[in-house]
Amino acid sequence: MDLSVIILNYNARVFLELCVASVLRATENLHAEVIVADNDSTDDSVERLLKAFPQVKVIRLDDNYGFSKGNNVAVEQARGTHVCLVNPDVIVGEKVFANCLDFFQSKALEVDGETAFLEQSDKEVHTERSRGTKANSQIGFLGIQLIDGKGTYLPESKRRVPTRTGILKKILGFSGSYYDQRLEQNQDGPTEVLVGAFLMGKREVYNRLGGLDERYFMYGEDIDLSFTAIKDGLQNYYLGSQTAIHFKGESTIKDAKYFERFYGAMHLYYEKHYPKGKWLTGLLRYMTRFFKSRDTDIASITKELPVVCVTNDAAYQPDWASRSISFKEFIQEGMSSSKYIFDLGSLEIDKLIETLASTSNNQGQYRFLTWNRTAYAGSDTSTERGEVRIL
Repeated sequence: MDLSVIILNYNARVFLELCVASVLRATENLHAEVIVADNDSTDDSVERLLKAFPQVKVIRLDDNYGFSKGNNVAVEQARGTHVCLVNPDVIVGEKVFANCLDFFQSKALEVDGETAFLEQSDKEVHTERSRGTKANSQIGFLGIQLIDGKGTYLPESKRRVPTRTGILKKILGFSGSYYDQRLEQNQDGPTEVLVGAFLMGKREVYNRLGGLDERYFMYGEDIDLSFTAIKDGLQNYYLGSQTAIHFKGESTIKDAKYFERFYGAMHLYYEKHYPKGKWLTGLLRYMTRFFKSRDTDIASITKELPVVCVTNDAAYQPDWASRSISFKEFIQEGMSSSKYIFDLGSLEIDKLIETLASTSNNQGQYRFLTWNRTAYAGSDTSTERGEVRIL
């Protein structure tokens, strides 16, 4: 088997259905399996999933073990030569897995070219590399370009290894050195740190490196694994030519709990990889305690707009929409101030993702209809929970 797609779920419900349906379509012509591990969800995620997609393997965990352990449990049961971790609030196009597998099987970059590229890395990163290793064409992990539910690029798709000065700058609000500015958004090439929302690698490599460090509950584990691959002499890659939607707000709400976990993860990361940096670990410990003492609640506000169903099924005229238009008509009308509901079962997802990534619509909203047309979901920013509506 070529590929095992691992989706770790916790209360993602309709977003999970959108994700699984897109993954199943993208693996139709591949020797692949789809595994959903559920972190003891308290909603009806599993029940809805089993009803809609009985062919998917579901692992029901007896507690919320966090991102690292939940994924590791699923990988232990995977059979694919490659594994790909995919967040439940991600929608992929039809060709993404095939193109990523092709990249693994081809030598897309010359060794000399990538070595020259990597020599621009921070000295702190190189001093942490395993002695005697150098950049080579053996791939560690592979990531792709991620956009949010409005089509906005998410810069964490490619990042630098967070050095002591880099994380200090991020704490102070300067994120330039945290993200990898050496590659353009749509460019393919070597990078350092990838995001766990879409992370592909060989199962043998994943297991040899120890998988995700289970001391991280949420956040930081993808940075840790990416850096571990680099220290092992492997090279991580970013494919800007491949794009997926990551709603992100469903798994990353920037409230007090987020900052507590984020800085807690960074504290663990620096204790593990930079044990001599006592001043920074002390600062991160303080930041963790500071945000733990705060209590904020971020609620999404959804404005009411005319509802337009975008479908290539001319016979589908839902009564919940003021009108229905084709995808071609959607492009032609310039994406006005409306709430567009995309009928994913009738549309080419690759084309939809490409269109959203290349346009800007600050007035309208985008929502995504499940394949069985029983619900839709979407979000307007990557910092808040989105809208879910059962039809």
